[in-house]
Amino acid sequence: MCIVFVTTQHPKYPVIVIDNRDEFILRPTSRPHWYKHPVTGEEVLSSRDLHRPEMGTWMGITKSGLLAVLTNYREPFNDAEHPIEGRKSRGAMPTAWLGEPPELSMVKSVEDFVSDGGVKGVGGFSMVCAKLKKKSEGFAVISNRAGNIQDVPIVKPDHIKGWGLTNTAFERSETWPKVGTGVKGFESVIQAHAADEEAAEQELVDELFKHLDTDTLHGHCDRTLEENIDELKNSIFIPAIGDERHRVETKEAQAKGRQGWPTEEELQKDIAINGDAAFHQGFDMGMYGTQRQTIVLVDHDGNVTYIERALYDATGHEIPRGSGDLTFKFKIDGWEE
Repeated sequence: MCIVFVTTQHPKYPVIVIDNRDEFILRPTSRPHWYKHPVTGEEVLSSRDLHRPEMGTWMGITKSGLLAVLTNYREPFNDAEHPIEGRKSRGAMPTAWLGEPPELSMVKSVEDFVSDGGVKGVGGFSMVCAKLKKKSEGFAVISNRAGNIQDVPIVKPDHIKGWGLTNTAFERSETWPKVGTGVKGFESVIQAHAADEEAAEQELVDELFKHLDTDTLHGHCDRTLEENIDELKNSIFIPAIGDERHRVETKEAQAKGRQGWPTEEELQKDIAINGDAAFHQGFDMGMYGTQRQTIVLVDHDGNVTYIERALYDATGHEIPRGSGDLTFKFKIDGWEE
């Protein structure tokens, strides 16, 4: 039940993107870091999913300004043409976009991305994509249902308000309360900061994290994830939920003590020794909830501030707000082009 909010209407920051990743809290996941794209060699900044051998991601950005943010799509159980789980990893979709040639226009890259069947065979997803430049083309929202460029909504940079995307089609996102009411709260944060010329960047960051912490999920403590599934449409932030099995699994993991996250090198060694079959299986261990939060700010000179907040460590211990923050700052290559 991930959610992303986007605006191009702040006077100091022509691009602001914020995201909650909702996932099983124990799912092996790296912290954000710079690494080389496996195909192009482009410098990529993201966390990576360490449960699958593709080591994909839900959100990332490149030195040249390619940006991708993924949300899963809740497909109907009886839709044979659009399976809930596909042959290809959803997390490979952002990686694929981040490997697009930066010199091509966004529209051309979107056209190439969907026209060659690149989104077929993937479980339900929607993905916010952009090529961040001073002369912005806006954002594209690619999904596994896109067969050509006409199936891809384009949000222009002069879009008059903030917008959001969650686990449904882009055109239906605001019918989910977490997006409909969430966009209003998001815009309030943006407008309040924009109105104060003396307000510091950190004040904006603090308020955006508060917005991502908005919890309107009622009665979750004594209900399972399945019983809460429809309620997840309402809340931006998802507290830890699960049944007795999930609680036991979390306690068993926590009993190992606080631990850092496994590295990609450690996972590659496991695959080399044990094979990668286990990494193709689904993951449903431990409690489910908002696991990571991310804020991306881009100013008029192409300077990027990328902040990821981890809410749990690798063994499921809650991390105090701010103690799990990692911040990266860099300038987009070719911003003026």
